[in-house]
Amino acid sequence: MTEEFLHYIWKNRLLTGSLETVSGEALTVIDPGEKNTDGGPDFFNARIRIGTTTWVGNVEIHIRSEDWFCHKHHLDPVYDNVILHVVFSNEKPATFRSGSLIPALVVEGKYPGWIYDCYRDLQENQRWVPCEQMIRLLDAFVLDQWSPALCIERMEEKMKRFSQVLTYCRYDWEETFYILLVRSFGFRVNAQPFELLGKSLSIKILEKHRNNLFQMEALLFGQAGMLRPDFPDDYPKQMQLEFEFLRQKYQMTPINGSLWKFLRMRPSNFPTLRIAQLAVLFHRSENLFSFFLQAQNTAELRDALAVKAGDYWNDHYLFGKVSPHQHKMLGPSAILLLIVNFVVPFLFFYGDEKGLPQYKEKGIQLLEELPAESNEVLSSWKEMGICVPDALHAQALLQLKTRYCDRRRCLQCRIGRALLTS
Repeated sequence: MTEEFLHYIWKNRLLTGSLETVSGEALTVIDPGEKNTDGGPDFFNARIRIGTTTWVGNVEIHIRSEDWFCHKHHLDPVYDNVILHVVFSNEKPATFRSGSLIPALVVEGKYPGWIYDCYRDLQENQRWVPCEQMIRLLDAFVLDQWSPALCIERMEEKMKRFSQVLTYCRYDWEETFYILLVRSFGFRVNAQPFELLGKSLSIKILEKHRNNLFQMEALLFGQAGMLRPDFPDDYPKQMQLEFEFLRQKYQMTPINGSLWKFLRMRPSNFPTLRIAQLAVLFHRSENLFSFFLQAQNTAELRDALAVKAGDYWNDHYLFGKVSPHQHKMLGPSAILLLIVNFVVPFLFFYGDEKGLPQYKEKGIQLLEELPAESNEVLSSWKEMGICVPDALHAQALLQLKTRYCDRRRCLQCRIGRALLTS
């Protein structure tokens, strides 16, 4: 038995049969109250009838009645307005600070046994998602209706990091946008060193050299700690010399080059190529911050992000190592991830901070226009027969898996609740 389950049956009025307090008085639940997510009693403003008297106040729920004392509630004035103690077992009746008994309801055996059996199975099985064997029986409408809220929940989680960067930048929106854009080019593996790179090299410095791609590359690769004077190729040697001049001019200190990760990565995802592509993006685009806010559809965003690394990289993935000749474009899947994981959350963040809901609406619109990304989690959902028609539903399913299924939060999940009450 868990308190979470007791909260669930209380909130959803799943108690069955005639109810009475431990003292034998008839009890009717008129309103279970509002769930409290902070400190204090578990439910606020409940309305119950004990005997012929209607009470309005708070409800506290425990597995064992002695937990009231273990948690020191009998000494806390916050609990003086508790009108009912809901427990699974009542070995030691709870009392107020005055010593008088608190009306108690023992719920053991007062709910359908199959609901608890189903809940236990969801909590204890080792399936990929707890409801894997039951979800096919559920009306797809339940998940479809919940998907926008799940997606927004995921965007709000990403916004927390954005808020930290905005504070770091002292509410300079262009600098914040720039750092977060640079971070996004690291994708998952190299996000942290890319963020450090953005923080170590101000957009204001880059903008001064926007018309010179060579200098842009020198600044980015130099600050990334990737340039050395002993490269065999002329191009990185010249870049190193250029960076040394710029470094002294702007009094910059490069980040630690050992932070970059290359192991077990496809060469097309190497951070060297991503930095080269980022340099081209800044070189060919003026005022990216305004452009991304004003872009009307995914086609505009795709065109802006479809950058090709400079000519040196046609024959290289790394400095000094020749590779077969190939244009190093930022591919469609990478562009999709940038829009989904950076552009859309940034629109949500900007709209939230500025009180402009139209930016959030635009973010939702973009996700509905985009196809779902390809990854193992979404492939597994599809194998279970779950439809993933667009990026919005993909984000919702990723949130569902990581924040609900993996944490066995079945009673906070609309699907889990629907299965338990069907």
